Amino acid sequence: MKLDILVFGAHPDDAELGAGGTIAKAIANGKKVGIVDLTRGELGTRGSAEIRDMEAAKAGDILGVSVRTNMGFADGFFVNDKKHQLEIIKQIRTYKPDIVLCNAIDDRHIDHGKGSRLVSDACFLSGLIKIKTNAEEDKGLQEAWRPKNVYHYIQWKNLEPDFAVDISGFVDKKMDSIKAYASQFHDPNSKEPETPITSKNFLDSVDYRARDLGRLIGVRHAEGFTVERVIGVDQVGDII
Repeated sequence: MKLDILVFGAHPDDAELGAGGTIAKAIANGKKVGIVDLTRGELGTRGSAEIRDMEAAKAGDILGVSVRTNMGFADGFFVNDKKHQLEIIKQIRTYKPDIVLCNAIDDRHIDHGKGSRLVSDACFLSGLIKIKTNAEEDKGLQEAWRPKNVYHYIQWKNLEPDFAVDISGFVDKKMDSIKAYASQFHDPNSKEPETPITSKNFLDSVDYRARDLGRLIGVRHAEGFTVERVIGVDQVGDII
């Protein structure tokens, strides 16, 4: 299946938190979007890998993604090495995305920066014809494929975005997809330990950031991204 956009997240919920509105808007505009979670989030303080599997499936249904898969890498301990790069390359060559979205280049959780570099490196390597890979479902050699662009969504840290996507009209779907992870976020009735993301203030901050980024570009809500190379536009008027 050819996808327009492939979104990677180190943990289930990363894609929704960082790019949920962008995903929802792209799908509403007829784009095919998929999500690849690197780990099952098994080291998370709340919930379990099994619970998060179910929550990720629900969140993906809310957003309307064409496919969602989990690599099963070790939460907290995966590394950016040949073994892991080859597994990501297989995903890129299977779905042949034009655009890849992935974790923040620098963030509070060590997996975010690691995941960012792993996916970015794999996107480059995926275009090298001398790297041979076989997808399980294909049983044959995969064709080399390099995405046109790799963009990094913003997460815990308030990194300065290189551009922002207008997600006005899609913030409710973004928030609904986040709240699908009921084990992870604010629940006043939960008996599990508190974490930095379980407060009501955290959920409010996700909405506030979207409103604040929207303010900066003159729209109601937006999501910010950083880039790896200079962005080109056809005409100056393309910039909102």
